[in-house]
Amino acid sequence: MSEVNRNKFAVGLDLGTSKICALVASRDNNTNKLDILGIGKADSTGLSRGVVVNIEKTSNTIKRVIEQAEQQSGVKVEEVVVGIAGDHIESFQTRGIVGISSDTHEITQSDVDRLLNEASHVAIPAERKIIHVMPQDFIIDGQDGIIDPIGMSGVRMEANVHIITGLKTAIQNIHLCVERCGLKVKDIVLEPIASSLALLSEEEQEVGVAIVDIGGGTTDVAIFEENIIRFSSVFGLAGRHVTKDISTVLSINYQKAEDVKREYGHTFLDSIMRDDVFMIPGINGRKPIETNKSYLCQIIQPRMEELFEFALAEIKRSGFADRLGAGVIITGGTTLLNGTEELARRVFNMDVKIGIPTGISISGLAPEVESPIFSTGVGLAIYALNNNIGTKDLEEELETAEEEIKSEEATDEKNASKQQKEKNKKPKSKVAIGARFKKFIEEL
Repeated sequence: MSEVNRNKFAVGLDLGTSKICALVASRDNNTNKLDILGIGKADSTGLSRGVVVNIEKTSNTIKRVIEQAEQQSGVKVEEVVVGIAGDHIESFQTRGIVGISSDTHEITQSDVDRLLNEASHVAIPAERKIIHVMPQDFIIDGQDGIIDPIGMSGVRMEANVHIITGLKTAIQNIHLCVERCGLKVKDIVLEPIASSLALLSEEEQEVGVAIVDIGGGTTDVAIFEENIIRFSSVFGLAGRHVTKDISTVLSINYQKAEDVKREYGHTFLDSIMRDDVFMIPGINGRKPIETNKSYLCQIIQPRMEELFEFALAEIKRSGFADRLGAGVIITGGTTLLNGTEELARRVFNMDVKIGIPTGISISGLAPEVESPIFSTGVGLAIYALNNNIGTKDLEEELETAEEEIKSEEATDEKNASKQQKEKNKKPKSKVAIGARFKKFIEEL
């Protein structure tokens, strides 16, 4: 692996209600595509609606998925960029103003940074913390609609800013879980922002598009227009609610309901081509339950319709419902259910497609992540690489890992050789010891 091709790697950690996954990735400088070097994935048991509710369980799962990713990639993970979601996330619009005091009145990056810093000094409740400060557009000396003000001249610069906040305790618990694993949190990113990097093209972001990311415990909605995030929202209705409905109606445990949903689930009755009958094992020796796909769909479809209606209500609330030239992109594990795209198209009444991570190199572990399940994880890795956050030199890490392996092998060989030598030493026999003792007595 030459330095020309891949020189940095980063790690994205997706903390979901139903799963936790870690992705080690680098960028191929020749193709500008993402190379997936390692994947770790495990069921999540310590989160509820995107929020950590059990520190120990979450930490243990993080440790397990990081070890899996390290094993596959051959590098040591020390820093991660973490995704955050949950219905505690809130966003609002505000405005900042600064003066340009340089002799030339030319606006620089430091002026923009100063403006965003000024905009972030807004009154928010003590229990909340700002996660992102994202400029929407700039106004220079009264001229509005400016997207990139750097290099322009002016004496007064304003900006409309989108601010995203979360509960301090939720953010602190994420740090605590990650740090318990001996890792460092380099940044926390709102999950739909991360997903957008893996799913959206520049054209889609320019003409207007909405992302509906259906997780296990929450659904995230984000709207982009003119390559800028214009709206974000999170609500607590998602894939686990579908599973709980199946569990309740069919009187089976949650895990069995999840298995049934994945294997036989349809979200839209018209998508069922063959109404197969299947058996569900009874609980604790009870008689098996016989049912069919259409009956299961009658359980799933109302909840999925409700979920999409909630998402549509958020899109309408944003004021951008009539400006989504690229329609809606749905993603997340729940979208793998048959008929989901058709049902969403009917509810949203606009173009809908299922979002799958793009821009990934065909080498490495590309096939494993080409699924809506990994949209956020891939996006987090891209975010880290784009912003040079938590990135480390890949060549150095691989060389270090190789040296550590050689050192361990040399130590193992040395110990094995020492054990063999000890084994080869002939112990003095009891007969010889007895004879020497007898001679010693006789000499006395």
